[in-house]
Amino acid sequence: MQTKIVFLIADGMGDYPLDELDGRTPLQAAETPNMDRLASQGIVGRCRTIPLGLPAGSDIANMALFGYDPRTYHTGRGPIEAAAQGLDLNPDDLVYRLNLCTVSEFTDQGRMLDYCAGHISTEQAAELIERLDSRLATERFGFKTGVQYRHLLIHKHGRDSVEATLDINPPHDILGQELATDLATFKTSPALSQLVHGAADILRNHGKAGPANAVWPWGQGPALHLPSFFETFGCHGGVISAVDLVKGLGQAAGCEVLEVPGATGLLDTNYSGKMQAARDFLHHGDFVYLHLEGPDECGHAGSWSQKIEAIERFDAHIVGPLLPTLRQQKAACMVACDHLTPVSVRTHTSEPVPFLVCFPEQLTAPATADRPFSEAAAQESELFLDNGFDLLPWILTKLRNGIS
Repeated sequence: MQTKIVFLIADGMGDYPLDELDGRTPLQAAETPNMDRLASQGIVGRCRTIPLGLPAGSDIANMALFGYDPRTYHTGRGPIEAAAQGLDLNPDDLVYRLNLCTVSEFTDQGRMLDYCAGHISTEQAAELIERLDSRLATERFGFKTGVQYRHLLIHKHGRDSVEATLDINPPHDILGQELATDLATFKTSPALSQLVHGAADILRNHGKAGPANAVWPWGQGPALHLPSFFETFGCHGGVISAVDLVKGLGQAAGCEVLEVPGATGLLDTNYSGKMQAARDFLHHGDFVYLHLEGPDECGHAGSWSQKIEAIERFDAHIVGPLLPTLRQQKAACMVACDHLTPVSVRTHTSEPVPFLVCFPEQLTAPATADRPFSEAAAQESELFLDNGFDLLPWILTKLRNGIS
């Protein structure tokens, strides 16, 4: 029987030392006995999930952790989330990720206040996106409802248009900053500029929009195509996540996308439901990619206290309860973040990420070291993979050949 593998991803968990935490990171300050135990039993290292020269995005980082080279396969953030929805795109269509967001005003003097419109509910957002589509959709542009603040803008036959080359900042990268630079970029496409300004007018005058007073299309690209995960790695894979980004990667790779009711991507997500979905899948599947969004959202919010809580919940409600199943199934376990989301900068950064791997024989053996799982512990390790997409093949090779 093939050894099973579980990837546990705490999005944005890595961070920088903070004066408020006496020079510790949120991961170091958090109580994480389960990850610490795995780090003491297994192997700790670092890997570069953001290839040099590419932007520090969850799309690129998670694609790398799935084992695919983003430099070869990445086409944009929007196409990945379109894959999650199973959209039937034409080869020359362009698809954007579309945020509902909050700005001080939609002018050059305006600033990006909130990339997620107060974590708007999916129900409220759906009403707004449907209204925008009914008022602004054309033969070229159409809106597609997603989850919470994350939606899509479809540009029919736009692959070779000027819009395909627009370099628009993700809204979480410009928190507190003026909109002028990006509004100037939008203006190079009169149709797209008219659409985003029209959306701002509609949302500003809509009584039920709440803090959602603008849309922000970014991360555009043509449809995503990935080689079969099973044919590439020989594993029957399952994906568990609240966000379409990760679901889309799984869908495009031919993995099972496991839906968990109550999975929100926030601190209040359904931890037990995610954990149980992983347990159930391991009865017939070989590889689980379980993704938790909470630490990343807390990093974007700039809250070290909430980030500590998110990390502690990940350890207590995901990692810990899964350990008996991992031992029973004789599974290998890898724990990592996809990228750092430091609370001091409130966006993603591209440094190599810490990871730990515990192989089946290590899960039942005494600890070989007394170390916590942290950025510092990973930095001290000699193990470094320059390409994050080599991590899964490295684990598979170790499983075939035996760990040393």
